[in-house]
Amino acid sequence: MEFGIGMFGDLPFDKKSGRFMAEDQRLSEIVEEIKLADELGLDVVALGEHHRPDYAISSTEVVLAALATVTKNIKLASGVTVLSSADPVKVYQDYATLDLLSKGRAEIIAGRGSFTESFPLFGYDLWNYDELFSEKLDLLLTLNREEVITWEGKFRPSLNQQSVYPRALGGREIPVWLAVGGTAQSLQRAGVLGLPLMLAIIGGMPVQFKEAAEYYKRVYQQSGHDMSKMQLGIHSHTFVGESSASLVKDYFPLYADQMDRVGRSRGWPPYTQLQFEGGMSTEGALFMGEPEAVAEKILKVIQLFGLTRFIAHMDVGGPSHADMMRSIELYATKVVPAVKKGLAKETTEQG
Repeated sequence: MEFGIGMFGDLPFDKKSGRFMAEDQRLSEIVEEIKLADELGLDVVALGEHHRPDYAISSTEVVLAALATVTKNIKLASGVTVLSSADPVKVYQDYATLDLLSKGRAEIIAGRGSFTESFPLFGYDLWNYDELFSEKLDLLLTLNREEVITWEGKFRPSLNQQSVYPRALGGREIPVWLAVGGTAQSLQRAGVLGLPLMLAIIGGMPVQFKEAAEYYKRVYQQSGHDMSKMQLGIHSHTFVGESSASLVKDYFPLYADQMDRVGRSRGWPPYTQLQFEGGMSTEGALFMGEPEAVAEKILKVIQLFGLTRFIAHMDVGGPSHADMMRSIELYATKVVPAVKKGLAKETTEQG
């Protein structure tokens, strides 16, 4: 079981000045935060790619490369690489370079992208949303397996006996996960290909995604893959504080502001405190509150889904650097040990 942290590089917004924090300051903070996560023994960091004014990270692999120089053990993953609007050859080269820099710690979590700003930016048509992803995933997986490839597709020039360098450390295949929101098409793709699945659960109740996880497992097995090698993770909004009441008071306004910034472009109604408190409840999808409550919820979803990885996405709304550092500390030193203790107890009772 692996425990990680996810970030998009949310920029705090100053309502008095009407400006977001400077990107260079937030990037420096992220380096410090992930350095702490590594020192405290967390397993993986996943950084997301966005092309909006409210996020600091658009070039995920560059930030991960910076993290490679100040960390020792933590796995360095995208979360996600919007593969539909990227060039798989460049993606492979970037992550192979990261793998060399980090001595074999690079991972790619690829997705179709719930944010679509990258499509017009890089000249792709949203009408080809899924077809682009399917073709580019095929090319990325081929590049990952083979040093010299011949490949032909619809959206990219063909490759004929083309060598692609550098290669990942020791010639290994870089782990490639598929990130999905729960659509049957995406779940089936991951299962048929035998790829690790990262399920984004950021709303509603985790139990509502149980059927999706079971469908993925069923397709994975029916496609002839070794179930002992199956990997399943979830990626959910998380924040750990001294008390749930303090988070409602201090963190909810920041979280709601960011949800509303995203929601305005998608036709969502304003995010309410009732929604926030419902998400923090025992059955909700927000893993937020004091360490004991967060640990209990994480243990519950591990048992519910049979997880091998949990990614705690922590910087929604741009909480302060001090609060981020404290949340990471509580997660690593209080939450994760409590979850591991619960898992060990369960194993002993079953054995």
